[in-house]
Amino acid sequence: MRILIVEDDDLLRDGLTVGLRLAGFSPDAVASCADARAALGPGSFQAMVLDVMLPDGSGLDLLASLRAAGSDLPVLLLTARDGLADRVAGLDGGADDHLGKPFELQELAARLRAILRRREGRAAGLLHWNGLCLDPARMQGTLEGRDLRFSPREFALLQALIERPGAILSKPMLEDRLYGWQEDVESNTVEVHVHKLRAKLGAGFIETIRGAGYRLAEAA
Repeated sequence: MRILIVEDDDLLRDGLTVGLRLAGFSPDAVASCADARAALGPGSFQAMVLDVMLPDGSGLDLLASLRAAGSDLPVLLLTARDGLADRVAGLDGGADDHLGKPFELQELAARLRAILRRREGRAAGLLHWNGLCLDPARMQGTLEGRDLRFSPREFALLQALIERPGAILSKPMLEDRLYGWQEDVESNTVEVHVHKLRAKLGAGFIETIRGAGYRLAEAA
């Protein structure tokens, strides 16, 4: 799941990038409002982590321009100014959530998962399909009583499919969910992950639609 991080502090930006990748996200990071606007143009992000105080302007102004343009991209604000007035201004300005600095990475990841659930119209944290239960918080699952463990990218691919049951997702769409723009993508990466998932879930659990992509098989 691709996340755009907008944070000018080099150490924090790098830490967020590494930490969110380990939590199962595919983060890209920039350090200014201008770079964020450039990234959001062609980018297909599922959410944005946005610092309020940036070198070339306020994150609140960037947020306001996104909302004025009709964007419903989920936005989690980060700020060192965590007073009541600051929280109210951010939320009333269109943010989906607000987190004051300093913070724990686990909480930030949990808040991201929560705002993404709300966008998808889900209340529960677990995902279900054809006997499979996925837990995004732990990147684990169960199938017919068996505990399953996945690599971060295996889980990201499976989550992308289960979030759109019955839909065919093309290889480029899946690659977009698995990798940020700063990461190299091997030509057969999706096929490799699908092969590994079939070994864990069963050969028929993920269907290949020739010339189109992949989808989860319907229940028998």
